[in-house]
Amino acid sequence: MANGYMGKILNVDLSSGTLSDEVIADDILRDYVGGYGVAARLLYERMPAGAAPLGPENLLAVFTGPLTGSPSIEGNRFVVCCKSPLTGGWGDANCGGTFGPAMKAAGYDGVIFSGISSKPVYLLLDDGAASLHDASDLWGQDANEAEEALQKEYGGDGRVSKAQVALIGQAGENLSYMACVMNDYGRAAGRSGVGAVMGSKKVKAIVARGEQELPMLDADAAAATRRRYIPTGKELADRGKGGYDTFVDYGTIGITGESSYSGDGPIKNWGGRANVDFKEGRDVYEQDMLIETYQDRKYGCWRCTMSCGGHMSVKEGPLAGTKHHKVEYETAAAFGLMNMMPSFPHLLKLNELCNRFGFDTISAGVTTSFAVECFEEGLITAEDTGGLELAWGDADSLITLLEMMAHREGIGDILADGVKVAAKKIGKGSEQYAMHVGGSEVAMHDPKFTPGLAPTYKLDATPGRHTQGGELVAPPDVDEPAGYDAHKYDTHADWHKWLVDAVHVVNSSGVCLFAWSSYPHTFIPDFMKDVAGHTGTFDEMLKAGERIGQIRHAFNLREGINPVEISIPGRIIGDPAQTEGNMRGITIDIDMQTEKFCKVMGWDGATAVPSRERLESLGGLEPVIAELYG
Repeated sequence: MANGYMGKILNVDLSSGTLSDEVIADDILRDYVGGYGVAARLLYERMPAGAAPLGPENLLAVFTGPLTGSPSIEGNRFVVCCKSPLTGGWGDANCGGTFGPAMKAAGYDGVIFSGISSKPVYLLLDDGAASLHDASDLWGQDANEAEEALQKEYGGDGRVSKAQVALIGQAGENLSYMACVMNDYGRAAGRSGVGAVMGSKKVKAIVARGEQELPMLDADAAAATRRRYIPTGKELADRGKGGYDTFVDYGTIGITGESSYSGDGPIKNWGGRANVDFKEGRDVYEQDMLIETYQDRKYGCWRCTMSCGGHMSVKEGPLAGTKHHKVEYETAAAFGLMNMMPSFPHLLKLNELCNRFGFDTISAGVTTSFAVECFEEGLITAEDTGGLELAWGDADSLITLLEMMAHREGIGDILADGVKVAAKKIGKGSEQYAMHVGGSEVAMHDPKFTPGLAPTYKLDATPGRHTQGGELVAPPDVDEPAGYDAHKYDTHADWHKWLVDAVHVVNSSGVCLFAWSSYPHTFIPDFMKDVAGHTGTFDEMLKAGERIGQIRHAFNLREGINPVEISIPGRIIGDPAQTEGNMRGITIDIDMQTEKFCKVMGWDGATAVPSRERLESLGGLEPVIAELYG
């Protein structure tokens, strides 16, 4: 058994109700690290091309990485992987909280679900054993209610040694393509519609509890490495590098006010102009005011050194008593900036509802802003909405609309599967207001502000994601190449590839991307050495990162998805350029970015098929080579 891993995954055939343990070969663990790396390799081999995303042939994988549950800085992540109903291609979603370490303490590195259950069930991972249980009494409950019931049943108290739960709410049960998988009463594996796939299989939850210890090469050395690295995040922040201080003091919500002004955060369904159309956003979402007025206490995922989360409540006004997890930036931007909504108490309520229903807040917020613009343009009317009047900034209507989406009531049924599907159903030219890339609603960072995001939004196997590469996720101790200019696209393809490959390593190892953005990047190979016995440098690990990226990409090619042919809405890249605001005059040359990235990845510029030589040079991609080249 390899160090850093519990040594087995669980295969669950829901159609027959059979469960079986499986040992993953050491070479796959070595080549693909863990997390969505290992999941991508296994699902590529085991899932047939053309499988219906909500059908029995789709596989749903829940996996940890080798550093999950270890002494590593922020080693608390797990991923959920499948064929995405949003995009029809590879789907994955990453989450922190407590569940990932609990799964390993329960004795498993991951679970793969196949088939469809005849009735609602939940899976119990119990100190090395596994069993399926009837979840009929939980079906219909929101994620918080069901999590509380299961923790009460199995002794959860917030410690990894007790029960932790990953589960869906009503959005997943009702097969909304925007549904996510929740844990810890507000942490979300949010993207790719993974909650809809879990709901299609009639799986309400996974419960994990146990006392098993993670096998490590040298536990004492890993603990010492943790002590050595903990001060370095603050030291880098003191030198103006990294996000440590922002995460500690404010969490991600802290950047919302400034993003509404700078141009980083999109306004008015991507059609607004920074510092013109929603000037009040800078004051409504000012960081110190938000923390002082609404935050009751801090919250951190399992053994987090920064605790960027928190618990908030509304103290006065019509929503007094509303309390939930601190709103994250992506939620604040998607509902607040995109809908020009000036009420933070309403935003906190929308955040609570999304987490209870199990909605990806990015997709949900983008979809509501799409609906508001369609209403404004007369493409949908009060007759279509059941009398609900939609308008920019109308917070109460957003709450009602979100509830309709969760329960697929009226117009909510049309909107529940995201903007691509909704635009197709509405027609009338509404496609121009559907802000998606390849079916996935676009994240809340503007490529006109951070140009390296544009090729990531277009070319990653999970399009529209801000966490898959680009300058936004650069580590604080690695400088940009000499002469780098973000708007000179012929200068940064190699740098962009480095960042993309690096993020695949981060996500597959089981550590949080915020640690990558706050600590010296060397913490990953250092912990991989102490925990798993890997002796390579980070640059040597990048080969695994590219291998992971290539197999995710190959999954999409097999499904007929050529990212070169995917378009990005003109609003997102400044085509035409804005004439006012802080992003005026900027147009991103996405065609040149695409050309340069394909070249540096070894992809054909027209078909995006990787060269055989490139795949062979990476090793471990024999299934891909066999399918592409025979």
